[in-house]
Parts: sequence; structure tokens; C-alpha cells
Amino acid sequence: MDYAKLALEKHKELKGKISITLKDTPDSREKLSMYYTPGVAAVSSYVAEHPAEAGNYTWLNNNVAVVSDGSAVLGLGNIGPYGALPVMEGKAMLFKHFANIDAVPIVLNVHSADEIVAAVKAIAPSFGGINLEDIAAPICFEVEERLKAELSIPVMHDDQHGTAVVVLAGLINAAKVTGRSLAACKIVLVGAGAAGVAIAKLIHLYAGADIVAVDSKGIISADRTDLNSEKQKLLTFNTHARSGSLADAVRGADIFIGVSQPGLLTAEMVKTMSPQPIIFAMSNPTPEIMPDQAHAAGAAVVATGRSDFPNQINNSLAFPGIFRGALDNHVTTITDAHKVAAAEALAHLVPSPTADEIIPGAFTPGLAEAVAAAIA
Repeated sequence: MDYAKLALEKHKELKGKISITLKDTPDSREKLSMYYTPGVAAVSSYVAEHPAEAGNYTWLNNNVAVVSDGSAVLGLGNIGPYGALPVMEGKAMLFKHFANIDAVPIVLNVHSADEIVAAVKAIAPSFGGINLEDIAAPICFEVEERLKAELSIPVMHDDQHGTAVVVLAGLINAAKVTGRSLAACKIVLVGAGAAGVAIAKLIHLYAGADIVAVDSKGIISADRTDLNSEKQKLLTFNTHARSGSLADAVRGADIFIGVSQPGLLTAEMVKTMSPQPIIFAMSNPTPEIMPDQAHAAGAAVVATGRSDFPNQINNSLAFPGIFRGALDNHVTTITDAHKVAAAEALAHLVPSPTADEIIPGAFTPGLAEAVAAAIA
């Protein structure tokens, strides 16, 4: 099926994917007086005096802003705010469908950390949570950390943490399938942007594993002089101080995780890995290696970011439930402990994992509820 053609036609037909619905209809004089003037003045006055109760009288209990500057849209790069808007609408659609959260797409025509932080802080009183999306590294790290410190509502950059949660969930079960201890695995991670850094941090926190990160110039090692602050943090996970190329990194590795570019991992490289390696090739739409090639080269478990192969690693498995749990339980900061709990909840939804099923599907009954309960 030509999804590009179908998507263009359907988006034009619908003129967007979301709209606002009303919880009641102002179809009488009494309702108009109650919901607007003069009745609303009493509600406004009460909330002004008791701001902590705003969620009981407004939609703050169930809404999230989906914010992007369009500087790092998945697979498309820096395409600006108008290009990002269809993706943010899609994100809002998933929030509503999977977790019944009212999400509002916000695209910003500013790109510095100071400008993005200022804009989000200015609109924050209208929202119960902030989902940052498709903001380029390394600015995204600063933006998230500053907003988490300066706002009293949950803030999460989903490109980082939603992806990391689902990767960890998949690895927990992939390790079971192959009889491995995740803590004892040698892991190679290719791609040191927002998602890659977050994945490495969460896996290391969970398992303390040896993680060799690789970017376009090779292994991130101590002999490099071109590393930004986030890449420097990855050095501590490279416990044997390896250096060299991607081919050097994967030799003898148990796990390959790719959040980089199509075709980077060859069948010859897979053959140099440890027996029955685990391959998470998540570049979209074309993975670092196609699943059939990886299996032919000896891979035991293969996951991608695509829905047309088994084991789709997609952050939509995580973010609706994470924010559902945060909103329902008045969580003001989404912590590393929350992310680990969410990953374990996802992994437990596949009680008997196999090589072709290490992660639940997007339509698994009770998925968002299970993740929300973990956040609680």
C-alpha cells in the first residue's frame, strides 16, 4: 500500500486529525449563564485564590501540550514548525486514543534554548503536562532540564525517554529469549543524539552494562577531542575504553542498538558478533540492517521501528501511559525510577517472550493502563 499517497489524501480530506469536543452544550440560557457570564466569575475567583485546585475546575487534570520547533522531525530533519505540525497532531491523536488525554499541538517558530524555554513557560499555566518532541540535540537536553527545574508539572522529551523506555522493555525480554543477563552483555549503540543518549543512560542505570557508543566519526572514546558534554557522559559507560570504528565496536558484541542511518550495519559485521546476537535496528523508515539480512547472518532477535516487521520499538507504547499515570497521580517530575517501572510494566505484558514477540503491540488490551499503574 502506498501510505504516502494515502496519508496526503486523508489529511487533506480531514483538514487535520484532531478537534475539540465539548463536555456539555451551552444550549440554554441557564447553561450559558452557568458556563460563561455571570457564573464563570465565581469559578475564576475561586481558582485564583486556590490555584492548587485548578485541576478540579478546569481541564488541567487531563491535558498535555505537545511542543516542537520542528528542528529534528523523525526521518525528515529540520523542516520547521509547519512541517512538524502534522506529526504533533498525530501525537495528540495517539494521546487521546490510547490514554484519553486531551493533547494540544504547539509548534514554535523559535529555535534557541532560551527562546523555547521562555515560550513553554509562558503557556505552561494552560496545561497539566508538557511533551517535548522533535527538538534537535544538543539543545533538547538543555530545554528539558531547564523546564523540569522551573515548572511544577511533568515535562518529558519523548524522543529521548519514550524511546528509551520501550528499548529497555524490549531488551529485558530479548535477553530472556537468548538466555542472557543484560548486565553481562556488551552493547553497541550507534547514534549519539537525543534518543541514543537517553537509551544508553537508562540501560546503564538498569543493568550497569558495558555500552560502547558510536557516532558518525567512530567509537566515542577518551582520545576524541570533538565530544560535546552529553557525548562525554557516554564515556563512563565504555568500561573497557574501546576506540576505533563501528566494525571494531560490534566485534564480539551481544547487542546492537541503532538509532542512526539506514544500512550502517552489514551482514559481515553481524557475523563477527557473539553467537545469537540481539539486533535493534531502529532507523526509520529504513533500518540499519533489514531483518532478513540480520537473521541470515545469525541474529537471534531482531527489532525495528517499523510496523510491518515483528518487534516494533515505538515510543507510542510508552508516552500515553506515562502521562496518564503522571496526571492521575499528581506526579510533578517524571524520574528515572518512573521510566524503569514503565519499561518493566511493558516487558511484563509479554509473559512468555519469543524471538518474534519481545514487546507488546500498540493495540494490546490494557497497555496504557499498565504503564500508568507503574507510574503511580
